[in-house]
Amino acid sequence: MTGILHRLTNGVTVAVDPMAGAQSAAIGLYASVGSRSEPEALAGLAHLVEHMVFKGARGRDARAIAEAIEDVGGSLNAWTARDQTAFHARVLAPDVPLALELIADLVRAPLIDDAELEREKDVIVSELGEAHDAPDDLIHDHLFEAAFGRQPLARPVLGREETIRAATAADCRAWLVDEYRPERLVIAASGAIEPDAVVRLAERLFGDLERGHTLSVEPAVFSGGARHDRRAFEQAHWAFALPGLAAADPATPALGLFTHAVGGGMSSRLFQQLREERGLTYSIYAWGQGFADTGLFAVNCATDRDKAREAMVLARDVVAQAADDLSEAELNRARAQMEAGLLMALETVQGRADQMARSIEVHDRILGAEEMVAELRAVDVAAARAAGERLHEGAVAVASIGSRLALAA
Repeated sequence: MTGILHRLTNGVTVAVDPMAGAQSAAIGLYASVGSRSEPEALAGLAHLVEHMVFKGARGRDARAIAEAIEDVGGSLNAWTARDQTAFHARVLAPDVPLALELIADLVRAPLIDDAELEREKDVIVSELGEAHDAPDDLIHDHLFEAAFGRQPLARPVLGREETIRAATAADCRAWLVDEYRPERLVIAASGAIEPDAVVRLAERLFGDLERGHTLSVEPAVFSGGARHDRRAFEQAHWAFALPGLAAADPATPALGLFTHAVGGGMSSRLFQQLREERGLTYSIYAWGQGFADTGLFAVNCATDRDKAREAMVLARDVVAQAADDLSEAELNRARAQMEAGLLMALETVQGRADQMARSIEVHDRILGAEEMVAELRAVDVAAARAAGERLHEGAVAVASIGSRLALAA
């Protein structure tokens, strides 16, 4: 990856990464704002706005937007997270201008009709109900609630029915005006692109966006706690989290390798000991996530209800033990898997665009593939173990569905 970074005079960042031989391009607008920026009374607003802008923008209704991108064989979509919202398109080379123009229309000239808003609220409430019936997804929201209590970072991205219903068209418009500030926006393009042309296009579509007061985000602190959902499902689902690292922490590569060695694949300790040796679970894995100010390390498991407590106790022991005796072979295996995953992702135009945007968000610059691989290769066993030991310096968060596991924490 050999991305080039350019900043417009108003603060919008443009990252371009041409790929020789590519016939298609990925281009997106990545905004460093998500559900954690919402007021509690309007939880779910970021996701609602993401939906609403597709209902009409700059003279096109929802059908016309869909037809405009699909008439050229492209795709246009979006997603919302706790700390980021992205609008992204995949098109052939000649249609890059159309793709970015559509994205600009979505965030800068949405119609947000009152009747459409009420209909879309029904759709999102239905989506919320579906999520509540999917324990393997719901457990993540419960875990964030347990880890961060009543802080904004704890709230589910989808919000709650009452807060979704409370949002108005004016709230949606204000969200875009107040939160989509130039300094929070990254335009990333990769593949069959001409870099200078993309910069000129970005200048035309976003260069007049005015700087303004950017609302601050409440810092988050991992507080720990428990969140138990006693509804009966066929299996028990549980997760526990320990305080992780902020995304830009220098020890993040070491923690990533520790996490992968402990629970990142079929050869990991958690999979081998809990599934292969004990038969306690079908699904168990470790993962981590870093934000600007905090992070978490977590383990998720689905198991029979009568095995849930035993599985969690053993999983906690496995993680603690790995901090003491993680081996060179385990570290090297995790490194090989992470390097391969990184390089394979960067073979795709979408993977490159996403990586550039995330790199700028975290480090304020583009990290090349060689630098990211070098960071992984610089981690030795002592550093990986130290990252694992650091996990146990704070509180623990536990979430469960179908089995109360507070005592196992």
